[in-house]
Parts: sequence; structure tokens; C-alpha cells
Amino acid sequence: MKSLHMTNAWHATSGGIATHYRSLLAEARRTGRQMVLIVPGERDSLVEDGSTRIYSLQSSPSPFNCAYRSIMPDRWPGVNSRAVEIVLREQPDLIEICDKYSLHYFAGALRKGYLPELRRRPVLIGLSCERRDDNLSVYLTRLPVGRAFARWYMKWIYFAFFDHHIAHSHHVAKELRLASRGHIRERGVWVRPPGVDLSCFTTAARPTSERSSSDRLVLYAGRLAPEKNLDLLVDAFAELCRDGEAWRLIVAGDGVERKRLSARAENLFPGRYLFLGHIADREQLAKLFASCDVFVHPNPAEPFGIAPLEAMASGLAFVGPRSGGILTYANSTNSWLAPPSPHPSPSRSVKHFHARKGKKNCLPHSRPSNAFMLTISQPNT
Repeated sequence: MKSLHMTNAWHATSGGIATHYRSLLAEARRTGRQMVLIVPGERDSLVEDGSTRIYSLQSSPSPFNCAYRSIMPDRWPGVNSRAVEIVLREQPDLIEICDKYSLHYFAGALRKGYLPELRRRPVLIGLSCERRDDNLSVYLTRLPVGRAFARWYMKWIYFAFFDHHIAHSHHVAKELRLASRGHIRERGVWVRPPGVDLSCFTTAARPTSERSSSDRLVLYAGRLAPEKNLDLLVDAFAELCRDGEAWRLIVAGDGVERKRLSARAENLFPGRYLFLGHIADREQLAKLFASCDVFVHPNPAEPFGIAPLEAMASGLAFVGPRSGGILTYANSTNSWLAPPSPHPSPSRSVKHFHARKGKKNCLPHSRPSNAFMLTISQPNT
């Protein structure tokens, strides 16, 4: 079987979705299965490796996040001409599309038979790694009209274009299941969470001796994008620094918010932070996880969150909100979770960030001497 995948969530320093596809490509090469991936790029290119091919199509920067590019439709009925040429050349048995903005129209065109040159109509799968309503609330509006538009769009402009849907978490699947109501033809919604490479991210990598520095290291790893709610991370760490203890904030990742967040950190706690940029080497990232004390993830609407799961596999104490896709793997027995505040406000988002000492077996994934609690609220709505 040959599968063809399309996504706009791809660039040199992109996050969990690109990690997902790189893992699929590696497994396809290992097993000899034919896999084709179509992604946006600065220029047209083709990379062949064993049984896999990656087509990059020259695309313009995304209007919402200039770190990404978007393959846009350029012909009726809402398809991209170069993507059509690739599909006709490859003749895949299955097409999976991970995009809710410009690429999913391709699936609708195939269902309607607008590409008669195909020898057979492939199975059409929609892969959901994020929620439309959450993204609209970050980039366009938090007003109720935004949520209403997202529900209408998912029901009539997205869901029915595919034969079946796969979601990375129940948090994401909930939006799809709501969109599934009222259609004549029933479609499956399958939850298939990503996994972690335990040969790389493991507690065995944690140092057996104490660090030379007494500083306690708080880590965030991920994209620096508006939807990650990273102002809360900075505010929480500023609150923590007022305790007078030796804390350091380590940020591994890149994105459009880096310059602004770095300026805020310099203003609130100068000299107590380090922005490392994107770490492409997975082994180096695993070593970083193994060297820190606690991983903090501030996004209450995270679709899944592969970085927190990798951190937990590496033995870090995990601090996050009791909401979103992280509840796929995080719970009160293995994490410090706090409910979002009923009255969210950035200025009051952190109630306390308190270090408790001398508590043994506080968390399965924490060192005995370090357990942390963060009270988190959502951003303004």
C-alpha cells in the first residue's frame, strides 16, 4: 500500500506534527512501505530516501504565523496544481491530510470525482492534531461568534470532506464528534495518540551525581507561538523568583514569540533565564530533559503535547493545567496538575509556584527532594 500525506505544519524548527511525520517516514523506510509526504517550502524540491519521498512545494509564508508556509489552492475546485500533479504521478491508495485551512479542500475534490485521471479513488483520512476553535480564539477572536463560526466550519467545510478522521487526543476528537452530528453518512473518529521513543527519552539518562550548581532548573521545550500561552510561563517564573531561591528558566524552542518573550524575561528576572533555540538533535534534547528538575507546560488548550510526554519519560516532574490534550497521559498520580481559574486574567494567572522539600515519593517522575506545584489559569477570554 502506498500512502500520501499532506501538511502545512512543517519547517526546519516545527514541533510535534513534524516529529510525528518524521517518525512515520523512519518506520516506512524500515519496513519498506511506500510513503509520500507533501509539505510547503521556500522552493520546489524532492528528497528520496529508500521507500519514501518528500515533495516540498514553493509556498508563501502563512498569514497567521510567518514561521510557517502554506500550500494554497490555485485552481478549481480549491486544489493546488502542483499537488494534483504529484497525486496523479504517485497514484496513492490512501491520502491523509493534516490541515484545516487550505489543504482539506483537496479531499473534497476527490470525493466529488473532480480528478478523473486517478485510476481509483483513494481512502481519504483527516488527521487532526489541533482544534479549529482553539486556534481561532488565539489568532482571530475570543468572542462567542468565533466559536460559533468554528463549529459551522468544522461541520460543513471540513468534516464531510473525508471518509474517516484520526485525532491525536480526546480533546481534539471532541470537536470532530460534535461536527459529525447530522450527516447522512457516518464517519469514524479514531483517537490515536503519538508515542515517545523510549530508546532516547529515558530515566537512565538522568545524572547519578548532583550538579555542580545548586540552581534548580525549570524547563519549557516547544514552539514559541501565541497559542502556547507562554506569557503565563514568564509570569509564573517571575513569581517563583520572588522566593529568593536559586531558580533558572531554560527555554528550548524557537518561533515568532522568542524576541518578545526574551525581552519580558530580561525585564522581570535578568540573568535567570536561557533561550537555547530549537534543538534538532533528539539525543541532545534527551540530555537536556535529563539534566533539569521540572518541566512546565502552560497551555490549557494543548492538543496533545509531545514534549511534556518526552519530559515525563525522561524522569522530570511535570507541571501543567488539568485541561486539554495533556490529560491523555498526565493525571494526579504522575503529574502536578491544577484546574484553570474560573476568572482568568494574565495579571493573576499564577496563584503560587511553590517548592516543597523533603517530601518522598511525591511524584513517580520527580526527584525526592524536588516537587513543584503551579496554579494555572487560562488566558483572557
